[in-house]
Amino acid sequence: MVGNVVIVGAGQAAVQAIDTLRRHHFGGRLTLIGAEPELPYQRPPLSKKYLAGALARERLLLRPASFYAQHAVETRLGRRVEAIERREQRLRLDDGTSVAYDALLLATGSRPRPLAVPGTDLEGVYSLRTVADAERIRPALICGARLVIVGGGYIGLEVAATARESGAEVTVLEFAPRVIGRVTCNAVSDFYATEHERRGVRIVCGARVQAIAAHGTPQRVRAVITEDGQEYAADAVLLGVGAVPASELASNAGLPCEDGIRVDEYCRTTDPAIYAAGDCANLPSPHYGRRLRLESVDNAFEQGASAALNLLGQTTVHDRVPWFWSDQYDLKLVIVGISAGYDEVVLRGNPASRAFTACYLREGELIALDSINTPKDQLAARKLIPARARPDRARLADPGVTLQQAC
Repeated sequence: MVGNVVIVGAGQAAVQAIDTLRRHHFGGRLTLIGAEPELPYQRPPLSKKYLAGALARERLLLRPASFYAQHAVETRLGRRVEAIERREQRLRLDDGTSVAYDALLLATGSRPRPLAVPGTDLEGVYSLRTVADAERIRPALICGARLVIVGGGYIGLEVAATARESGAEVTVLEFAPRVIGRVTCNAVSDFYATEHERRGVRIVCGARVQAIAAHGTPQRVRAVITEDGQEYAADAVLLGVGAVPASELASNAGLPCEDGIRVDEYCRTTDPAIYAAGDCANLPSPHYGRRLRLESVDNAFEQGASAALNLLGQTTVHDRVPWFWSDQYDLKLVIVGISAGYDEVVLRGNPASRAFTACYLREGELIALDSINTPKDQLAARKLIPARARPDRARLADPGVTLQQAC
């Protein structure tokens, strides 16, 4: 019987696991270990409202301090786990102490992918993952400041929108041929590039960064230099070239890792006492017939709950169609499902109206959907995609026909 559960990592997956364990009457010892000194908090606002100074720090918290007291959770914050001693079922912490466990949940998340060029350690060069990162970046977003963002994915474009609304001059350098190209079709990429450029953001695609140049003493960022010899003047640089799973702890303990900690459909590693959930976990998706590692609040929420139920012995197969969102200016992008492998895109509505939907099909089946300011479509898709709906293409393309009616 599990009497002592330890959770490593203090994000959405961890909090949901705590809530699920106590709701399902787990009465044993529960310990939360987090490397940051903060109670678990929301990360999406870090590139938007919190970065802009429009959201108070206390409103970032996923739960108030009283939640952990009420649920009898021992919190070990500001502590790093140095090793998992699997045979002894014990964790060794950076302060020399150890913590025993009967069941261990790894919810260690991800970290910014490093950019392997000279100058990334200069003053004025930032990544964005933590609340401390956001507070370091915020002073650089003053009116007239020159911000160069390396990477045109979610984080890069969200910060670009926040910075422009703060009055900064913004340039986005994207290595790929188009922004957010890894997750969206051409029409959605083109739409967002146009929206940003209309607001004064300079977007340069196909830009391979060679180095970040410095000046002054102490040395501070001066410009970003690309391989074609172009220099982009910068008072600050944000590196937003993706994220990598924080799976070293598991790997060093001998657990299989490949783009994250490999788990089965029950969120369980090859060690029956150890589970993983959230950004750090690589799991099989029965719906899509492939393994996935997902970086989203929804996935962390659902996986944290599934892992908790399974470690309590309540067998629960984790098979959810994920969804993601991004807020930029007054645009709400919601992505439902995984579009990889699509063979057709059907647009509902006109991008010029700033409210349209891109539907991704594979062999006639609706596998994913991008909703831009079309909330009814994304809400319908959350039921239709798991049901493997096969829409009529002509009706699907007609925004006057509901998504349900088209299927």
